[in-house]
Amino acid sequence: MKRSNYLDWDTYFMSVAFLTSQRSKDPVTQVGACIVNPEKKIVGVGYNGMPTGCNDDQLPWGREGETMCETKYAFVCHAEMNAVLNKNSADVKGCTIYVSLFPCNECTKIIIQGGISKIVYFSKKNSDSPSHKASVRMLELAGVSFRQFIPKEDKFVIDFNVYPDVKYEAIETEEKENSAGTSSTDGC
Repeated sequence: MKRSNYLDWDTYFMSVAFLTSQRSKDPVTQVGACIVNPEKKIVGVGYNGMPTGCNDDQLPWGREGETMCETKYAFVCHAEMNAVLNKNSADVKGCTIYVSLFPCNECTKIIIQGGISKIVYFSKKNSDSPSHKASVRMLELAGVSFRQFIPKEDKFVIDFNVYPDVKYEAIETEEKENSAGTSSTDGC
């Protein structure tokens, strides 16, 4: 008999977005995004962080400063932008994007221009902001559907001890690869 407590698609893809958000170095808000095509294949992931090639130790991570250039807002690329720009497919037309935080107006433009047709979000933290209102207006005008993800459980835990017989050893990858030539078929 097959397992009955496996993850449904929404939980799986939102979990990927949340896991991806853990790559963010932002000290306040970690956001993740996961783009999925109509065949339920992941075609892009992203998290909020500094642009590629920019040393994130030399740019501000704070929310406040005397000028915008003294805050993270002038520099940080949002999760949605990174997911679209770093996609592993020709395009994202007709795809669904799972995001941990409802997209800002700038990311909404990228989502619409990319051809993404659905947004599944977890939190609408700034729903009274002008950015949020602009996002909703553009999404409605463009016909992009959006809905909140409602989890069935409060938490999902990744347990690396699921295989108790696995021993953690420091093995040199090159040494292991050089001992190739031995394979096990176990009658399969």
